[in-house]
Amino acid sequence: MSWSGGKDSALALAEVRTRRSLDVVALLTTVTQDYGRVSMHGVRRTLLKAQADALGLPLVEVSITRDATNEEYETSMARTLSASKEAGVATVVFGDLFLEDLRAYREEKLRQADMKAVFPIWKSDPERLAQRFIAAGFRAVTTCVDTQALAREFVGREFDEAFLADLPDGVDPCGENGEFHSFVYDGPILRRAIAVRTGEKVLREGRFAFCDLVEG
Repeated sequence: MSWSGGKDSALALAEVRTRRSLDVVALLTTVTQDYGRVSMHGVRRTLLKAQADALGLPLVEVSITRDATNEEYETSMARTLSASKEAGVATVVFGDLFLEDLRAYREEKLRQADMKAVFPIWKSDPERLAQRFIAAGFRAVTTCVDTQALAREFVGREFDEAFLADLPDGVDPCGENGEFHSFVYDGPILRRAIAVRTGEKVLREGRFAFCDLVEG
């Protein structure tokens, strides 16, 4: 399972488990080694590990440097996929919704690894998907916001009905265009809730607002 720790990953995992079509054996996450955090989402590795433990799944990390080129990322990912293939894994599940170029990219890279990509929530209506996430009892907090698309005040907020109601026109309710990222700390697929509190909020690269999450 390609796992970011956010709501789309959680919904995709929930869908696969409901269908019982695949046996998910591990979570695959890209981590920026210099920061010890989930790439782009900015979530601490300690929280990522707590999340994996609550899901009852082992965690497989793809380690990259903070200024990693696409070549470095692809090399690290290819190495990890190769090892997974040798261990008997044939499929990787993704939580993408509608970005055709991203899907094509993932499918091509997996073909090169002699593996298959599966997209269980592909083409789902983002508004309905967001509502379904909340209604199912999932709980998440936003950890990163692209301030070119959304005001920085949205970072660190609970992903709930109020959050959706406050989103300006043109912003995808699931943040599929990269408007925001999240961390799921509770929900029906977790064996227990993860206690988190919001910490420092910072702006990186003059664009991305991050909210640090602290366990406890």
